[in-house]
Order: sequence, then structure tokens, then C-alpha cells
Amino acid sequence: MLRPVRKAEDDGASGTDSKREKFVKLAEGRTKNAISAIRVIGKLGNKNAYEFDDSDVQKIVRALSKEVDALKARMSSSTGKETIDFKL
Repeated sequence: MLRPVRKAEDDGASGTDSKREKFVKLAEGRTKNAISAIRVIGKLGNKNAYEFDDSDVQKIVRALSKEVDALKARMSSSTGKETIDFKL
């Protein structure tokens, strides 16, 4: 059985559209996952279940803020680092 051959687009717009569609799909999913993960971290704030102090909270918030800053930098340039460093 023969399969239809897909023609290459002449204007290149469909390539851009598909890249845009891919970006939107991945960005929405990953952002939802990140928000969910942050909410799970927030559940650690239950003082009846966990023991922590303000310095622990500050370290978590600082680490998350640092990654948001790194995200902004990566999105505005083509370079970026991919390391994960976090300890309480």
C-alpha cells in the first residue's frame, strides 16, 4: 500500500506555526506542572505535620526565585545552565 507524500511548504509559515503550536502545548503543560509542584511544596506549611523555621522557608523561596530568574534569562537569550542545586 502506498502512503501519501507530504509536500514541503513553500512559505515556511507552517513550520513557524508548528513550532509555535509545539511551544504553546509544552509551555502550558510544563507551567501547569510547575504550579502544581509549587502548591505541593506549599503543603509543607502545615505546622501540625511538619517542623520548620523561617530560615527553611526563606531557603525554599530563594531557590524558587532563583529558578524563576534563571527561567527569565533563558527565555530572553539562547544560553542557560541546567543544574539543580538545593539543600536546606
